[in-house]
Amino acid sequence: MTVAPSRSLRSSAELIRAEEPVLAHNYHPLPVVVARAEGAWVEDVEGRRYLDMLAGYSALNFGHRHPALIEAAHRQLDQLTLTSRAFHNDRLAGFAESLARLTGLDMVLPMNTGAEAVESAIKVARKWAYDVKGVPADRATVVVAADNFHGRTTTIVSFSTDESARAGFGPFTPGFRVVPYNDLAALEAAIDETTAAVLIEPIQGEAGVVIPDDGYLRGVRELTRRTGCLFIADEIQSGLGRTGRTLAVEHEGVVPDMVLLGKALGGGIVPVSAVVARREVLQVLRPGEHGSTFGGNPLAAAVGSAVVELLETGEFQRRAEEAGVVLRDGLAALVGKGVQGFRARGLWAGVDIDPAIGTGREISESLMREGILVKDTHGSTIRLAPPLTITNEELRTALGTLETVLRTA
Repeated sequence: MTVAPSRSLRSSAELIRAEEPVLAHNYHPLPVVVARAEGAWVEDVEGRRYLDMLAGYSALNFGHRHPALIEAAHRQLDQLTLTSRAFHNDRLAGFAESLARLTGLDMVLPMNTGAEAVESAIKVARKWAYDVKGVPADRATVVVAADNFHGRTTTIVSFSTDESARAGFGPFTPGFRVVPYNDLAALEAAIDETTAAVLIEPIQGEAGVVIPDDGYLRGVRELTRRTGCLFIADEIQSGLGRTGRTLAVEHEGVVPDMVLLGKALGGGIVPVSAVVARREVLQVLRPGEHGSTFGGNPLAAAVGSAVVELLETGEFQRRAEEAGVVLRDGLAALVGKGVQGFRARGLWAGVDIDPAIGTGREISESLMREGILVKDTHGSTIRLAPPLTITNEELRTALGTLETVLRTA
C-alpha cells in the first residue's frame, strides 16, 4: 500500500471506547480501527497494516479504492448525484442495459442494499403469483432453505433458522416454507399450487460457505420450471466474480427467473443492489407499487456501470478461479494441522477450525494481531473472501500466517 500513514488524533483504543455510549451494539467487530485502505491492504489509525481477507463480505471484490471505480465516482460527483425516480437521469438506462446483458436476463429493478433486493424479489414473486399464476389473494408462499442468510429485515428474519436473528423480533411474516438446503426431494414436497417462488443462495455464505452437491441448482431450475413457480437466486455474496464465474449459478449452466445482486455491485463505494429478472416477471410492477428514493440514483448507476465494465472483460472471474487453486491447495495442506475441513469455490472459503484449538472468534483475533483480517461465523468456522485483486504471494502470506497461528494456539 503506497498511501501515506494515517494521522489520527485519537488511538484505536480511544476510538473504540468512544463508540460504546453512542452506537447501537448490533455488531461485535474485531478491535481494529481502519483509517485508510488500498487494494488488498488496510491501515489502522496508528499506521499498522493488515491484509484484508474478508473484503467487506464480498462488497470489495475489486479491492479497496479500485482506480477505475474511484474515477467513475469522482467524475459523477462533479455532475449529478441524486434526482430520485421522480425524474429520469442520464446514467440509469445504460447501467440497467449493461447489467441485464451481463446476467443474461432482461430487466432491472435498482435498489440500494442486499436486504432491499430480497424484499423486492419477494414482493415481485407474490405479485407474479397473483397476476400471472392465479394464486388466490394472500395465499402465495415462498420456499426457502434452512440455514439461509438473506438479510435482517422483519420479513427476512421471519424465515431465518438462526435464533440470534429471530429471537425477540416477532410476530413474524407468514407465507414461507423452510426446507433443508441441498435436498431436492424436500423441496419438491414443499411446492404446491400456492408456491410463488423458491428463494435460495447458490452457495450459503453466512452458514460457512456451504456448497451444494453438483446437480442441485440444475434440479432446482428443472423443478421450478416443471411446477410453474419462479427460481430466485440470491447472488448478493456469491455473485460478480467471487466464485470464478460472473454468477455462481453459472457453474451449473443455470439461468434463474430472478437474480439478486448487491455488495460488489457498488464497488465498495456506495450501496447498490438490484433485482435482475425475466421481462415477464418484472413487468408485473406498476407505478406506485414499489420504489426507493435512492434506488437507481446517478452516482450508484455510474459506479455500477463501472463495475459491470470490469466484469465484462472476464479478468476478475479468471483471477478468482486461478487464485482459488492457490487458496484450496493452501487450505488442503492445513487439514489435520488445526483445520478439520473446508469448503471453497473461487476466492471464497469456509474453514472449520479444530474447536480444541479455539473458536472462530479467537482465531480471528489471533490473525488480526499478526496482520491478517478475517471474520468468524458459526462456532469455530472462519470465512475467507479476499479481494479478487489479491496476488498469489499475498494469499500465501495469509495462509502461512494461519498455519503459524494454528500451530501456536
